[in-house]
Amino acid sequence: MFENGLIAIIMASIGILFLVRILVYICQFLLIVLKDVKEMASIVWGDITGTEVKRENRQKIQERIGIVSGITKTDGPVAVTGSSGYIGSRVVEDLMGQGYQVHACVRDSSNEKKVDHLLNLNEQDLEGSVELFEGDLFKRGSYDEAFAGCAAVIHAGATVGFNRETPQEVYDGCFTENEHVIESVRKSGSVKRFVFTSSFAAVGHPRPEGYVFTEKDWCGDNVEGYKGAWTEENISKNRDIAYAMAKANTEKMIYKAAEEDGSFEAVSINPLHVIGPLMSENHNQFFSWQFWILQLLKGEDFGNWNERKLRGSTMLWNMVDVRDVARAHRLGTESPNAKNGSRYILSATDPSGEMFTWELQAKLKELFPEIESIGGEEMEDGRPKEKTYDSPRSYCSLAREELGLSTYSIEETLKGTGDSYKAINLL
Repeated sequence: MFENGLIAIIMASIGILFLVRILVYICQFLLIVLKDVKEMASIVWGDITGTEVKRENRQKIQERIGIVSGITKTDGPVAVTGSSGYIGSRVVEDLMGQGYQVHACVRDSSNEKKVDHLLNLNEQDLEGSVELFEGDLFKRGSYDEAFAGCAAVIHAGATVGFNRETPQEVYDGCFTENEHVIESVRKSGSVKRFVFTSSFAAVGHPRPEGYVFTEKDWCGDNVEGYKGAWTEENISKNRDIAYAMAKANTEKMIYKAAEEDGSFEAVSINPLHVIGPLMSENHNQFFSWQFWILQLLKGEDFGNWNERKLRGSTMLWNMVDVRDVARAHRLGTESPNAKNGSRYILSATDPSGEMFTWELQAKLKELFPEIESIGGEEMEDGRPKEKTYDSPRSYCSLAREELGLSTYSIEETLKGTGDSYKAINLL
């Protein structure tokens, strides 16, 4: 009997120990679940603990619970600032082609020269639709209505200096006033992706000839190479410095704002020499790259306009199609591969899109044999009279790899540019 009682006690002890071990496992599991719930709640509803969830933890949890960043047309409209511009108009068109409802932001919806080509898109065989909203980059809160209910915002609006703005106005229009654009994004409560039209100017900096720039490069990286010009004091004096600083500062500002907010991600597109077919006469902006293509097709050497020499005639053209730039913006809102802080250079697909001015002249002669005289640069014995500095070299490899961007050939781009000038009776 004693032995039976001892065995019973031992068995009971083992059972109790087993139950205790099970309870410990359950408690550990509940603690893990509670931690995950708190972290997931921080992502979805904001930080309920008062402690910011770090970016790498957020991405890890998003993968764990199956949250895929990026949007689709079923998530809601996409707002596009600068919609009447050369790039902005193509962004609107591309979005509509994919079935999106677009909120096109313009300064003056009654200006027919700038908005008719947008409204005409509603008459084309496109799955999506466009609605005009008035918004001014220099008026706080003016984008609130346009952004309300939108799943993404593509901020293509900027002051780049084509309209004779001062360097300080360029800086303010490309950086200072962007803070209230982010305010409107926050107010919306619905925006998941904010895609910013930055510039290669935020990437390039003085480097040896032939250097290939990537998204890891930032303007200002090689301060010594600017020979004292890279200073904030020069913002009000130097348009190029003002523009580059503004674009780079805006990129860093929006990434930080998105990280701190946690409800949206910010991505940047960095175009280089954008050319390609124009949608309206208004897109022939003075001093733009497409403007200079027109001058070449009119027989003017590069840099010449109305018998005036406005800039040097030698340059390495690194060209990208405006339609590819537009598509990259849309893919930047959709792609799960893009994350907060992602940036994508939009430049030549490969070396075929990089040409010195004399090479560009030869290519235009090949594409437009009906034009008797096409401009270029000064030649001597069939070769360029002056040596051209071999820069900038760069390719849109990351956009093709991560965003799945497919691109037009340089021949299609140049031909489309010239043909569009003919279609709007400027050539």
